[in-house]
Amino acid sequence: MAKTPERKQKLKVFRTPIGFHDAYVAAPSRKAALEAWGADSNIFAQGIAEQVTEPALMEEPLANPGKVIKRVRGSTDEHFAALERAAPTAKAKRKGSESGAPKTKPKPRPSRDALDEAEEALEKEEKKQRKKINELDERIRELEGKRREMQRKHEAERDALAGKRDRAKADYDKAMRDWRG
Repeated sequence: MAKTPERKQKLKVFRTPIGFHDAYVAAPSRKAALEAWGADSNIFAQGIAEQVTEPALMEEPLANPGKVIKRVRGSTDEHFAALERAAPTAKAKRKGSESGAPKTKPKPRPSRDALDEAEEALEKEEKKQRKKINELDERIRELEGKRREMQRKHEAERDALAGKRDRAKADYDKAMRDWRG
């Protein structure tokens, strides 16, 4: 029996914004596009994603079905301009002057490297100290055990010598009584 050729589903191209990029995907359905993007809600219903019909924008996604293709949306200058328009109060606060002031680059975020290195060194020193204290505690336990053993031997030896002394004293006292007559 001859196999009937499988019917290929027609691919559509969909787009959604992701940061400063547009993410395109060629997929048979909106559901498949959502899965390719890893969306956890229907961003088509929210108006965030759409189907693309412009041939120039469809070419690369159709050549790579199911693969998410990212394209920068606008230039760097346009991105900064959009940020400035989106947060004019932040701009004024940051510059601390009127809108005609010259633009300055924001200061780069300070590096945490020195702090991370210092914290790591401190933790290493704390571990080293804990290890030394544990070793000393172990030696103290050993020495206390030796002390108890030494004390036990001393008491046994002292008792034996005291018994020997008591017998010698008794013998001497008896000998003195016998000598005095």
